[in-house]
Amino acid sequence: MSQPNPSVPTTTTTTLAQRRLGVWAIVFFVVSAAAPLTVVASAAATDFRLAGIGGPGAMLASGVVLMLFAFGFTAMSRYVRNTGAFYVYGARGLGKPVGIGIVFVTIFSYTALCICFYGFVGFFGEMTFSALFGIDLPWTVYALMALVIVGVLGYRKIDVGAKVLGVLLTAEVAILLVLAIAVLASGGPEPISFASFAPENVFFAAGSGALFVFGFGAYLGFESTAIYAEEARDPARTVPIATYISIAFLGVFYAFTFWILTVAFGIEGVLRLALQDDFQDMVFHAGDAYLGAWASVTMRVLIVTSFFACLLAFHNASSRYLFSLGRERLLPSWLAQTQPTTQAPHHASLVISIVSLVAIAVTIISGADPFLGFALPVYSIGVAGLVFAQAVAAIAVVGFFLRGRRGHSIWRVLVAPALGALGLIVGFVLIATNFDLVTGLQGPVNLALLAPTPALFVAGIVVGIVLKRRRPRHYAELTTLVPDDE
Repeated sequence: MSQPNPSVPTTTTTTLAQRRLGVWAIVFFVVSAAAPLTVVASAAATDFRLAGIGGPGAMLASGVVLMLFAFGFTAMSRYVRNTGAFYVYGARGLGKPVGIGIVFVTIFSYTALCICFYGFVGFFGEMTFSALFGIDLPWTVYALMALVIVGVLGYRKIDVGAKVLGVLLTAEVAILLVLAIAVLASGGPEPISFASFAPENVFFAAGSGALFVFGFGAYLGFESTAIYAEEARDPARTVPIATYISIAFLGVFYAFTFWILTVAFGIEGVLRLALQDDFQDMVFHAGDAYLGAWASVTMRVLIVTSFFACLLAFHNASSRYLFSLGRERLLPSWLAQTQPTTQAPHHASLVISIVSLVAIAVTIISGADPFLGFALPVYSIGVAGLVFAQAVAAIAVVGFFLRGRRGHSIWRVLVAPALGALGLIVGFVLIATNFDLVTGLQGPVNLALLAPTPALFVAGIVVGIVLKRRRPRHYAELTTLVPDDE
């Protein structure tokens, strides 16, 4: 474990910008991380292909599970004002060793998700700009351009990044809503059907496990509202409202836009289209048919900007977790230094950028495909780890409030989070047992990609136990560096 560095220059600080983010700024970070356009464009078609028409219902059901978790999660946020989020939740609810275990998994998962989006941006950037505009540049050019822009924004004030995400998110949501309006106004080839929400097509269909693999993956990063607690205006109010808005919006938006495709092509039509070789172009076909060629072109460009928005959101979240662990001296303390003017965690941000650059360089040197060999497997690691961390955090919320409900109802702080934990555990099991659907790979490699999650969790617990025995003073100080209202 590293000790505080007495040589740290006085021109640096270890405090994040206070009261800079409002509700909607945090919502932009969270919803952008979920990448609604990319989810609709990819997961909807894949759901229809693998498991029939139950995708819209599965998206809604996954949102309900996460909202149950959010009831307790947001209640606990009143007593945890720390950018370490899951780290402090785990420590307060299940003990500091578990908190260290959960944060090891979380920072690894967030960083993996941040890294993988460079592959997605590069791959789709190369494909889109070559096909639409005749610009033939290798994927690495787009990836490196994104790296520079994200690095600059990571150094700036946090609200600058929120404004960028707000613009990009508004554009991708708007185009899908315009498409939905056009489909409803024109009517599809078959009568409107709500069979996509019927339980037999959601929970009991062949391949229903696949529906929830993509269902839980579609909400990635919703819990990052708590990461921005130190930078939020009135965090006791801002964090819960932003969490509820984010989950509710994503759940309704996903269910509605997935369902719109069944209206656009009809139930039978959407299933036929899902079996074709170009099934991933389903949303673009709908745009061409109901809005014209301009819509398809616009959506293809917005796919690239949507992945960039994901990248920026996860970069910010990852750097704040590193900052938190540096401040706790579980990682080198210089990671907790912030830029004096912007109060951004610039050292942590730089580390994430360097790790991302190394990952891009390894992909180039190895000659791996940026999508199949880089982005998709690394994304899969992040999805599995983050859902695991969410499940442990849900259990920690229950553990925290079992010692005292602090005036909250039994439903909000015990029953709802317990149901959420159960749903998330089932979600992780579904992801683990259907991991080949996420990675696109077969065989033992999937076990190897899953292994870091339990390994890091156990390693973190061991670190906590050793720290308690060998450095009890340091152990006692953990999670206390930022005052809270407990």
